[in-house]
Amino acid sequence: MAFMEKPSAGKILLDDTVPLTAVIEASQTLQSHTEYIIRVQRGVSQENSWQVIRRYSDFDMLNNSLLVSGLNLPLPPKKLIGNMDREFIAERQKGLQTYLNFITTQHILSSCELVKKFLDTNNYSASYTEIALQQVSMFFRSDPKWEVVEPLKDIGWRIRKRYFLIKNKDQPKERQVLSWADLGPDKFLSDKDLQSAMKLLPTVSNPYICPVTFATASESSALVIRVFSEKGTLRDHICKAKPKEPFLKKYCNPKKIQGLELQQIRTYGRQILEVLKFLHEKGFPYGHLHASNVLLDGDTCKLLDIENSLLGLPCYYRPHITQFRKINTTESIDVYSFGHLLYEMTYGRPPDSFPVDHFPPAPSTSVVSVLQSILSTEACKAGMPTVAQLLQTPLFSDVLLFNSEKPQFKISTKLKDALKNAKECLERRLQEEQKTIHQHRRLTRAQSHHGSEEEKKKRKILARKKSRQSAYENEEDLSSKCNNSNNSGSGASSPPTSPSSPTPPPTAGKSKTKTGGLTLFLTRYVAQQCKVMLF
Repeated sequence: MAFMEKPSAGKILLDDTVPLTAVIEASQTLQSHTEYIIRVQRGVSQENSWQVIRRYSDFDMLNNSLLVSGLNLPLPPKKLIGNMDREFIAERQKGLQTYLNFITTQHILSSCELVKKFLDTNNYSASYTEIALQQVSMFFRSDPKWEVVEPLKDIGWRIRKRYFLIKNKDQPKERQVLSWADLGPDKFLSDKDLQSAMKLLPTVSNPYICPVTFATASESSALVIRVFSEKGTLRDHICKAKPKEPFLKKYCNPKKIQGLELQQIRTYGRQILEVLKFLHEKGFPYGHLHASNVLLDGDTCKLLDIENSLLGLPCYYRPHITQFRKINTTESIDVYSFGHLLYEMTYGRPPDSFPVDHFPPAPSTSVVSVLQSILSTEACKAGMPTVAQLLQTPLFSDVLLFNSEKPQFKISTKLKDALKNAKECLERRLQEEQKTIHQHRRLTRAQSHHGSEEEKKKRKILARKKSRQSAYENEEDLSSKCNNSNNSGSGASSPPTSPSSPTPPPTAGKSKTKTGGLTLFLTRYVAQQCKVMLF
């Protein structure tokens, strides 16, 4: 597929950030091995699911590829003898399910190409490195001054993005990095507006944005060239990692992590908030802030990949963001992402879980105060501060910035309108996904509550009460009908009583007992006859 080639009609742009879940439904034993039937689902819709069949050897191969992460992966051990026993297979299936749960919930692993291909071969069978090379070659033929030095394999987390270290033949000692990316599902600019916006990127002047040397886009992908920094990103600095190493190796389980000093936290935080405020005022959506997208240049932070929102690429924290309906604008996404960045700068690692309501000791209580205002359960449900409000907090308000470069970013009125419309479409898609997840969560809770043992007992007790009440009402209704029947029968057949006939006096003691017994007998007899007549 050439760089300027149009995408095929009806091409679906997949959102790679939507989580995959995997459940082993059954196992089947063949002559020499056992196969495990896995039900894989994308997102919350059961309609978007499929089956894959994997052997233990497939799991083992995947695990060997993931060992570069440095994580302690819970794959069940191999067994050469007795591995066809029914009990062993059942026990191994449980172990493999635990393994699947681990790799589909760990943020970095679940996003990597290896796991995606294992669970969804149909959508991830293409070699994006080969596609990127083809398109980069086409670009170089049109502009021969550039030359590839080496591919930077797997330095990023995105599946459909590739990086190459390149040089300008006129300046052979200066290294630059070329990034190629497929367009994403949030691309709402027209091809013409996208090309116009990409051409503007090299004109952006801001001390806290990494300069772009060249940028262009086609109907299916985009190329961006910027200066390569040997020092790497803010996350490389925190994790003591080499910039050219694979993303899994650098960040999954870094051995030497170190949070920043308080003054660095305050300075870097202020710089990042200032550039976010600048982009928001220009009406330019960002939404891609994380520690790997912040370049360190001495004591200055510079944002990377400001083109991502133009290309429609989903953000790094989207699986978190879709869980909370208050994080529903690009501005609130930036604030939420800043909270994660501040946490990493403070503690040297990302949060173990989210939301975060308990924070380890920090260099200053003002740091914890800002973190609570963004990452706590209350903040995510009730709303977070704006960038302007964060700049007024004690942590950042008195930080002095000495950079004298005047920010510039001229956007035409027509393009501003196009960016605004694209931003609204992006936010609408996010809000629709949040609504779907919220409804699914409510339905799941209701079903769980309905199926709980306590709820089952309550329903049984209520059913018994209703049954007894119904039986009592039926008896009353039956007695009423019988009495009415007796009264109407007595009036028709009883002979007239003579007023002159003497009434015998009542007898005491035994007579009362006999009369009561006779009355009870007659009542039961009449009731029985009424049943016969009614049924």
